[in-house]
Amino acid sequence: MAVGEQPIVIKKVKKVVGGGHHGGAWKVAYADFVTAMMAFFLLMWLINTTSPEQKRGIADYFAPASVSETTSGAGGILGGAALGRDGSKSAGSSDVIEELAPSSEHPNDGDSKDGSKPQTPEEVAAAARQQADAEAEAAVFASAAQSLRQALQSMPELAELSKNIIIDQTPEGLRIQLVDQEGRSMFNQGSAQPNDRAKLLLRAISKIVNQLPNRISLYGHTSASTGGVKPATDWQLSAARADASRVVLQAAGVDADRIYQVSGKASSEPLYPDDPMLPGNRRIAIVLLREAPVLPPNPGL
Repeated sequence: MAVGEQPIVIKKVKKVVGGGHHGGAWKVAYADFVTAMMAFFLLMWLINTTSPEQKRGIADYFAPASVSETTSGAGGILGGAALGRDGSKSAGSSDVIEELAPSSEHPNDGDSKDGSKPQTPEEVAAAARQQADAEAEAAVFASAAQSLRQALQSMPELAELSKNIIIDQTPEGLRIQLVDQEGRSMFNQGSAQPNDRAKLLLRAISKIVNQLPNRISLYGHTSASTGGVKPATDWQLSAARADASRVVLQAAGVDADRIYQVSGKASSEPLYPDDPMLPGNRRIAIVLLREAPVLPPNPGL
């Protein structure tokens, strides 16, 4: 080799053919898999959010034209076709379309679906205020009921008597009932005057009642008499017991102007209808009325 000449170097480059983990085919397959899974979960969500009526409508919409929901007879005297509950349906029945879009035969003329005129903004606002007031009143009643329960549990002399108290909310208002139990009554037998237990509970109730401005109704109840006949004395006795309870409440500080109604119901509204002779049917109900109670009928009219 002559001096100064460079040796000739031959470099072989090895080309790697794309494939395996270094190719892009797996990405396409993975994208197809993700797309399929997304479509599957979307389908499941749509199935869960669709009502049975809508599902039937969709099924009918895509049904073949020859499908008919009729039950054919067997020929002879029983021959013929029995029409199903929904009638004979051909493909293309538009239950879903009718549900999602109003019928073109009855264009919207500004009235609601039932033919009545839509509410004015003032009526909508009044309804919203009424709903809000009702919810607020229910919350106040619930708080009062909880306060009464806590008061009964915190006083040793009332803790045992708390079993004679039933508190609930009715359409009329917050109802507090003093209920007789076997061996622990609120009135002595045949007497209209509350005993010491009843007076103790009525005074405790008056502390909660005085915290609220609502008007009050009192109802007396008796248990059923033997033979199912309500003697006249049951009506008188239940009314007298309700009025005697009113006297105790007023003596405990309840304003007389808040008393809205005092009445006796005898055994006409048993607490336990299946056993109207149970002692628990004998009770006094004190109801804190909701706002604007319905006025009782005027006997002078």
